[in-house]
Amino acid sequence: MKKGKVYLVGAGPSDFGLLTLKGKDAIEKADIILYDRLVSHSIVNLAKDGAELVDVGKKADNHTMPQEEINKLILDSALNGKTVVRLKGGDPFLFGRGAEELELLVENDVEFEVINGITSAISVPTYNGIPVTHRDFTSSLHIITGNNKNNETKIDFQALVRLNGTLVFLMSIRALKTIVDGLTEAGMDKNMPVCILEKGTTAKQRRISGTLENIYEKSLEENAKTPGIIIVGKVCSLADEFDFRKNMILSKTRVIVTRPRDKNFKLCNMLREKGAEVIDLPTIKTKPIINQEIKEVFENLNYDYIVFTSPKGVEQFFENFINFKKDIRSLANCKFGVVGNATKTALMERGIVCDIMPEKYCGKELGNELLKHIKDGEKILIARAEDGNQDILEVLNGKDIKDLAIYKTIYEKASFINFELDYNDIVVFTSASTVKGFVESTKELEVDYSKIKAVCIGKQTEFEAKIYNMQTFVSEKATLDSLMDKIIEVSKGE
Repeated sequence: MKKGKVYLVGAGPSDFGLLTLKGKDAIEKADIILYDRLVSHSIVNLAKDGAELVDVGKKADNHTMPQEEINKLILDSALNGKTVVRLKGGDPFLFGRGAEELELLVENDVEFEVINGITSAISVPTYNGIPVTHRDFTSSLHIITGNNKNNETKIDFQALVRLNGTLVFLMSIRALKTIVDGLTEAGMDKNMPVCILEKGTTAKQRRISGTLENIYEKSLEENAKTPGIIIVGKVCSLADEFDFRKNMILSKTRVIVTRPRDKNFKLCNMLREKGAEVIDLPTIKTKPIINQEIKEVFENLNYDYIVFTSPKGVEQFFENFINFKKDIRSLANCKFGVVGNATKTALMERGIVCDIMPEKYCGKELGNELLKHIKDGEKILIARAEDGNQDILEVLNGKDIKDLAIYKTIYEKASFINFELDYNDIVVFTSASTVKGFVESTKELEVDYSKIKAVCIGKQTEFEAKIYNMQTFVSEKATLDSLMDKIIEVSKGE
């Protein structure tokens, strides 16, 4: 059997946007991914369907798999011909034991590649407004681990003080007292600025600021926790001035997006641009329907109106159009109705301008708008999801309608990777089916749904959320821009 290849990938500090393109490519093609506890859910969730996901822990005092077993699993998977990604927080070669994980591969002549990640030693201070170097303060940076082999702290503090540079201590929160005492005894100025930076690049990041003299007491008062880093140096004094995230309106907010994986990219990006930590948690996916009924309809597309109630309906209709080798000119005499802007845009991307769209984006209103145009004897094709809402059919009762299911919605069991549901989170639902899928995915987690902040597109989506007693907030319009406005409003507590 041909051996597989191993990618040792650095995932960065946590922010999805700080993952490298090369790292993303490796994750998306992996057959098996062994990931650390601090890697972002959204990064692990880039895995292709069917990829094996293995949580190997790697959090302070909590390793779900010993290092020797990790090394062996990487090797065995590669020897079985699999593409393996070992996904590590930060950079794999900076206190990440990456070199140790490669030794066994070298011994067994297994191909590997190392893909660097952005280290927390630089990115976490940056996200807190602290440049690790500055010409007016320091010209050197020194990165130290507070957690050496056998959990010992062996640091030459006198050498560090003589260097007079910025000091960044990784994995060191529990060694803070030792670090403070060591630097003080080595002669560092007791007024030297020091910051503890917790959960950097996430919505829960926190900065505890002080001096070498008082930072330990402050850490006790404010209950400093891991994961976090310690930064010592005059550059800490710049934190308030350069804190760019304080102006990002969603920087303190985590948003869970439940849209299908192939539809959530734009919304996730819009949220991240406003500073939100985004968890993409697809709870549904769609699957094309191919049957004799569909074949017969496309063999004789003799309709006066073709109606779409979702962008997916447009997409699947034209995929069928190609599959059945139809000529676009055969639609020259058809009029097209859509439920809203997103569906209108999907149709426009196929070179067709819609004729009918209601002011209120729902099936019932689309039906009412169609009634203003349809003449007796005209035929209507509604191409949409299986088990679609009946409102439009009730409005058009008595008309010559073909209600054609061209795709179906499948509830996807979402995996909660490296995060736990927090009632401060905002959960976004764009259809009733995403609500059902979310409940299906969380039913074993003992969730109190009455504490879920559910931002919904449309009354039908809200109706489904209210079945589970969620706190509902409905966007003014069924558009992503309006949805964003509502998310921002909810994040402010308005």
